[in-house]
Amino acid sequence: MAAYLPPGWPTGVHPPGSEGFERTAVAWLLDVVPPDYRLHGVLQRHPVALATLARRHLAACVEGARQGYRTARTELGDVLPVSGVDAVLAAYRSEGHRLVTAARAADLVERALRGKEFTPPLHEPPGQQEERERKGQQELPERHEQPARQEQPTREKPKPRQPAPVKQQQPVKQQQPVKHQQKQASAAPVKQRRRQAVS
Repeated sequence: MAAYLPPGWPTGVHPPGSEGFERTAVAWLLDVVPPDYRLHGVLQRHPVALATLARRHLAACVEGARQGYRTARTELGDVLPVSGVDAVLAAYRSEGHRLVTAARAADLVERALRGKEFTPPLHEPPGQQEERERKGQQELPERHEQPARQEQPTREKPKPRQPAPVKQQQPVKQQQPVKHQQKQASAAPVKQRRRQAVS
């Protein structure tokens, strides 16, 4: 059974644990770092150190390409024609894709040199690995563009319902007992009769 290689494994590097793995890993790593790294014998004697430096170098290159892509129009717009700026952006996209692929591969090689064993996902049907890797590579350049975020329309929050104002009740006039009212009613004609008699 062939050894499983994770998506993004670099071409030309033998599978981890196989004969020639370290030799091919060192050769590939030296190709993705600046040429002067070859002058340091310690990096060839200790492939995991070379892989660590390569991973960090490539990560810095990826970040530099992203920053350059974001600022290309403002930095070059006044000295290059529009077509020239577009060509620079295309170069950033192309190089950005290559750098991201190399950075991912360097990370995998470093993990393998540290003893990591790669196993295929249990639920992944045959052929889906290649399809997933192909889709992932198509999406890589887009990560460098970092388009401005589109603001999502915000839904207005419903206003909290205010409790209905409580009507203050008017004080109720106490009604006089019925007997008292009748006495007053009967007393009024008597007073009128007395007045008439006096006059």
